[in-house]
Amino acid sequence: MIQASNITLRLGKKALFEDVNIKFTEGNCYGLIGANGAGKSTFLKILSGQLEPTNGDVIITPGQRLSVLEQDHFKYDAYTVLDTVIMGNQRLYDIMKEKEAIYMKEDFTDEDGIKASELEAEFADMDGWNAESDAATLLNGLGIETDLHYMTMSELNGAQKVKVLLAKALFGNPDILLLDEPTNHLDLDAIAWLEEFLINFENTVIVVSHDRYFLNKVCTHIADIDYGKIQLYAGNYDFWYESSQLLIKQMKEANKKKEEKIKELQEFISRFSANASKSKQATSRKRALEKIQLDEIRPSSRKYPYIDFRPQREIGNEVLSVENLTKTIDGEVILDNISFNVGREDKIALVGPNEQAKTVLFSILAGEMEPDSGSYKWGVTTSQSYFPKDNTKIFDTDDTIVDWLTQFSEIKDATYVRGFLGRMLFAGEDGVKKMRVLSGGEKVRVLLSRMMIEASNVLMLDEPTDHLDMESITALNNGLIKFPGVILFSSRDHQIVQTTANRIIEILPGGKIVDKITTYDDYLESDEMARKRQVYSMSDADSEDN
Repeated sequence: MIQASNITLRLGKKALFEDVNIKFTEGNCYGLIGANGAGKSTFLKILSGQLEPTNGDVIITPGQRLSVLEQDHFKYDAYTVLDTVIMGNQRLYDIMKEKEAIYMKEDFTDEDGIKASELEAEFADMDGWNAESDAATLLNGLGIETDLHYMTMSELNGAQKVKVLLAKALFGNPDILLLDEPTNHLDLDAIAWLEEFLINFENTVIVVSHDRYFLNKVCTHIADIDYGKIQLYAGNYDFWYESSQLLIKQMKEANKKKEEKIKELQEFISRFSANASKSKQATSRKRALEKIQLDEIRPSSRKYPYIDFRPQREIGNEVLSVENLTKTIDGEVILDNISFNVGREDKIALVGPNEQAKTVLFSILAGEMEPDSGSYKWGVTTSQSYFPKDNTKIFDTDDTIVDWLTQFSEIKDATYVRGFLGRMLFAGEDGVKKMRVLSGGEKVRVLLSRMMIEASNVLMLDEPTDHLDMESITALNNGLIKFPGVILFSSRDHQIVQTTANRIIEILPGGKIVDKITTYDDYLESDEMARKRQVYSMSDADSEDN
């Protein structure tokens, strides 16, 4: 059990939290939600002891171990992958290293023998003999192949490091697990594995995530941060949303009845207060009127952008033809002789564990990269808007947002362009911000504004939800569902894939593809997918045996 007791945190004159009291109990998974800036990550830091509150205390059941998903991807560069994971239980790791140091002594004494015996007993009590195999199981489940386990962390790429740090947090069955955006940079298979892990996890979990599907799968409770308070709801994210909307509706209805009663009393007082025979009744009604107070309904601090992609022209029957496309990078086959055609009603999700393969395909189709062989052809009625995963070069400019966006608009009018920015929650003087100083979330909203302004009938989006808050993700999801044109996209957000795509193209390891007209959930449950995964599993096992 972990409990926040009268927690207050002041940043200057502003109170981020004010007298927060909440208890997180064993066996439950709590989704911590709130608008950007509400303090979700800050509250996790308070719970973990990384940040001291202005007032109040964090109470943890004595003897319980707390584990946190760390964000520093370079902290463990000098250590092997396996050692990094085992450090998730620091005491167990320290015992392992202390034992090794004693046994390596050339002048092994009786005192060393006694100490080693004590360490061995504690090591066995902590199930230390299974530490490496347990760590390997976590790594394999998250997609870190066995041949990487003995490499140093410095040899891994960023996405692999994220997975290792997640395995470190999960290692050793911690009593309390704090996870800040654990699905960031995970592929869909790794997210699915994590979902199952947390569903079966029997201790306390507190998680911050913008992935609605993930929260729905794993959470037993939702802790909603708003106006410096935390309100606890039983159920998953969807249940919280419905409950909160129902509560607001009920409060409004109750207020409406009170307003009607007030109006009735006010009319009576106005009519009869001057009438001697009715003055007594008027006085009593005036007292009744004074006692009626409208419940304060505070609208949520959350703000939803308005995302609406409206194509300027209707798309024809010929959209895109891809024939025998091949691409090799640094000796690795990324795309291997792939072919497919795109129809006018297609909403295609590109899935698969190789993030690079999806990005390379988008880059080729956007004309930013040449294939080694093969070809592609866009239909004459098509116009494409592209949302790249890496937008570094786009924002390397001193242009203001308005000036940069205006070049993509047929109507060269700043007021017109500012209208699109307003939809995306850029208010007032935000439009004159320099492109290079924008935050990650602001950059994404600017790129989505460009796509709306371009009014294309084909959208290509490579991981558009990175850096977005849940409200913006919901708005994007709704915008994609309503879009009447063609979409090719990749996303780690399961709900966006499931609700948007009517066709799945999976890029397999080695660069081949599986192409199915189906929803994402049906694809995952298909016999073909199960057989394919079994083949991969057997291949992994063979490589381990060898």
